[in-house]
Amino acid sequence: MIARPVRNVFALLALLLAGCVETRFESPPGDNIETCDTRWKGLWIGADEQRRGELDLDDVAAFHVDANCEFNVLDQVEAGGPLKRVHVPLNFVHAGGRDYIVVADTSLAGVVELDPPHGIDPAPRKSFFFARYRVRGDRIQVFTVDSKRAAGLVIDGKLDGTVDKTRNGLRVYVQGDRAQMLRMLREHAIFEDEPTLELVRSKQGVEAFERSLRRPPAAQGKPR
Repeated sequence: MIARPVRNVFALLALLLAGCVETRFESPPGDNIETCDTRWKGLWIGADEQRRGELDLDDVAAFHVDANCEFNVLDQVEAGGPLKRVHVPLNFVHAGGRDYIVVADTSLAGVVELDPPHGIDPAPRKSFFFARYRVRGDRIQVFTVDSKRAAGLVIDGKLDGTVDKTRNGLRVYVQGDRAQMLRMLREHAIFEDEPTLELVRSKQGVEAFERSLRRPPAAQGKPR
């Protein structure tokens, strides 16, 4: 198999935050929204790949946060070709001793196609995805929302919102203002118990990383 960055560009965002099972929120949590967490600066790849010393990027996310704290997904349009950098604005919230990523669904336009939140008329101009993360040195663990748990909180009346359950999907929309979203994070365990994705900071720079991906296909293939 030829090593190449994941073509479904959002291993972290599209697949983890905006897949067939998703939870969106009406508002960001609180008013203290930051555009940078300097601990994210650097090149990040999947921890499993780092342990094996291999880059099978069909299965791993590759992200770079540059000196200006801009978050870029690294995507290779063609195997062996140059990297395409896809910038996505991330926001960060620190509350109750925990750290959260906040992404507006409008920031994903052009990357993934998203239907409007279910059961909300008129559809909101924007909504938000949340994830919790934990930094441990040169490792970052990302915990996405447990949508089944969030749906249960809505159904039980503990959170306001809508739930759309189909055979192949579950879409939850949680309503509330900024203060209510912040209170939700403090009062309810809405995230997965185990990390959905673990990243490790690469020792390579982006240029060296790109060069490693532009080797001839024969050199990139895994031994059979």
